[in-house]
Amino acid sequence: MITCFIRYHIDPTKKQQFEQYARNWGQAIPRCGADLIGYFAPHEGSSSLAYGVYSIENLAAYEAYRARLAADPLGRENYEFAMKEKFLLREDRTFLKLASVPHSPMVKP
Repeated sequence: MITCFIRYHIDPTKKQQFEQYARNWGQAIPRCGADLIGYFAPHEGSSSLAYGVYSIENLAAYEAYRARLAADPLGRENYEFAMKEKFLLREDRTFLKLASVPHSPMVKP
């Protein structure tokens, strides 16, 4: 299992648009095959950093998932929404694997 951490730099004046984007992914991502942990919008501190986190079996499964997401009607709509509203200034993906023993029943190896 690998976990994808997406760090977004967002326009701080468009936090509501990012939150709508996150809610849409909350429906599309699980439907397309990834285990969504969640999307996190700015609350305290930085007003321009946000995160998305999900797990998937491996990089091959990730590629198949991305193809399903691109073909998903809500997925396509969400990509278009982000392009139109221009609230995403930068997006960085990092894939990590769990290296410690789980410390909580919510953490999956």
